[in-house]
Amino acid sequence: MINLKQYGYIETEPPTDGLIPGRVTEVQRDQYTVMTEHGEVAAVLKGTFHHNAQAREDFPCVGDFVLLQYNDSGPSLIVQLLPRRTKFSRADFSGHAPGYAKTILEQVVAANFDYVFIITSLNQDFNVSRVVRYLTQARQSGGQPVVILTKADLREDSAAPVAEIRNAAPDVPVHAISSLTGLGLDALDQYLQPGKTLVLLGMSGVGKSSLLNALMAQEVMSVKSIREDDSRGRHTTTHRQLFMLPSGAMVIDTPGMRELGLFGVDEGISEVFADVEDLFAHCRFSDCRHETEPGCAVRAALSDGSLPRERWARYAAQTRENQFVEDKSSYMREKQAFMKDIAQFSKQLKKNGRKMHGK
Repeated sequence: MINLKQYGYIETEPPTDGLIPGRVTEVQRDQYTVMTEHGEVAAVLKGTFHHNAQAREDFPCVGDFVLLQYNDSGPSLIVQLLPRRTKFSRADFSGHAPGYAKTILEQVVAANFDYVFIITSLNQDFNVSRVVRYLTQARQSGGQPVVILTKADLREDSAAPVAEIRNAAPDVPVHAISSLTGLGLDALDQYLQPGKTLVLLGMSGVGKSSLLNALMAQEVMSVKSIREDDSRGRHTTTHRQLFMLPSGAMVIDTPGMRELGLFGVDEGISEVFADVEDLFAHCRFSDCRHETEPGCAVRAALSDGSLPRERWARYAAQTRENQFVEDKSSYMREKQAFMKDIAQFSKQLKKNGRKMHGK
């Protein structure tokens, strides 16, 4: 029998008779792999789940704890999604570019983790602004962000990029490592404790698969080469999966994301850019737009250099993107509710018509 406590499960109340708890370890389209007391089982969602779920975020993802009807002769049935402790969401533009999306949905890519390993490589694709965007989303998730700079063996000195990240996010741990040589890997032991879960996030080619192989002490993911001209990688991971490390910690690997769509990250932005938003209280006018208004604390900080212009530009860019997503999402929610009301009204009219015709 498997002890689910090893997989981070904490029972808050006994499951309903006939149901057992499990943790989702892999998702491929509509097929789920769930770790239970009976070991790994294949599972599908119960039909009523599709009817009752209000949105895509209500469906299980890797890392979720669920209750299911166990079946030893076929797929088990996932009946209930248990409350999430943390979750990592991105904006899903339904296959369209952000400016042309007809719908914007929340896509939950991982749940119930303790740490968010934000991974970027020390090659020519190193980009501080991208790391800051991931940090904003990580803060919103509820997990503790940790920045991992991979491929440290490719640089003679990694002190400069480490300093850049620490300057952009002073309270976030930063580690330069090499999965090839083992440089810096010992510093990650503090996060790899039994029962803890971490999620790997980063674009293709940054070394997520190599890091996972190093932590697993075996090759569990294939590693593909990057393009020499721009240091961009080819996609390796094609689906989300949870791995149990020899240390007893767990890792959720996610497909490399070329574009990270921010979704509902007001709190995350406020945490990452707390120093910027603290200035707002010192503006002369409470509705200051920080453009041409007199007595603007932001403009004053930009002028004297206490607020770097690059940091203000990152804050402005993220708030604009978040506002776009919020406005689009709000519009779609209102439209969907309106269409639902019309459908119910039409259904009621037809029902009343049949009753009258029957009389």
